[in-house]
Amino acid sequence: MENRSPARSNSGRAFSWVPSAREKNRQVARAKIARKRIAIATASSFLVIGALLVGLVTSPGWEVVKKTFFDWNYGLEILDLVVKGLVTNVTLTIVASIVIGIIALGLALARTSKSAAMTPFRILSTVYVDVFRGVPLLLVILLVGFGVPALRLSGVTNSVIVLGTVAVIITYSAYVAEVIRSGILSIHPSQRAAARSLGLSQAQTMRHVVLPQAFKRVVPPLLNDLVALLKDTGLVSILGVTDAVRAAQIQGSRTFNYTPYVIAAILFLLITIPLTRYTDRVLQRSINKQNAQGSA
Repeated sequence: MENRSPARSNSGRAFSWVPSAREKNRQVARAKIARKRIAIATASSFLVIGALLVGLVTSPGWEVVKKTFFDWNYGLEILDLVVKGLVTNVTLTIVASIVIGIIALGLALARTSKSAAMTPFRILSTVYVDVFRGVPLLLVILLVGFGVPALRLSGVTNSVIVLGTVAVIITYSAYVAEVIRSGILSIHPSQRAAARSLGLSQAQTMRHVVLPQAFKRVVPPLLNDLVALLKDTGLVSILGVTDAVRAAQIQGSRTFNYTPYVIAAILFLLITIPLTRYTDRVLQRSINKQNAQGSA
């Protein structure tokens, strides 16, 4: 059997490890397999993507599609208008995400509480989550955007951007609350028992023991919800909010050239793709950490 332990001097001091001939052969074989896999993946990707591109540019209507959707000169002309609309989407996302986090945390805590005094709040939070997870976001935006002004309540704003933001917050709070609740429920009961045995109260246990661990576990799905939130803010354009989608729609309706929609899609991708890759990185880091703990 091959001995891979480092050689030692007479004093017992270890020299640097030197791979054996068999290990060198293994490294060469692994490198050869890796190069073969890369070559196959490259060739496969080139063939598939190339075939799709050839099929696209050789289709009968490609010239019309190219002029209607990929007029880059016109796209550069209206780029600043779409960018200004995108700023509205980003601002709405930031404001909504903060409020959503607060409301969702309250809903999750109410649903996971076992106190008898919290029973009515537990029932109400359950009904809230069930309702707004079941109703499409577009319908909520329409109901809030057109229903609230129809009530003619004194002191209540009729601003479409505020009402649209409220509708997004209402819906996403239900989704995020379930994510946080799943993180809380994933903490083993022994954590609570250990905290209580140290003299911590229920509130202190939740604040200092349960929630920190729960948030670490739900960071990846919360980042996914953030990406989805940024995209769904484009739905508020149905109320007349001049966001990136609305700005593209206005410019497209003037010239019947739909390049602004492509420009808006590209701008969204420039934000969502890095967020998605960061989410994947955080998730992979979490998986690696769990695997390392399991193998320890």
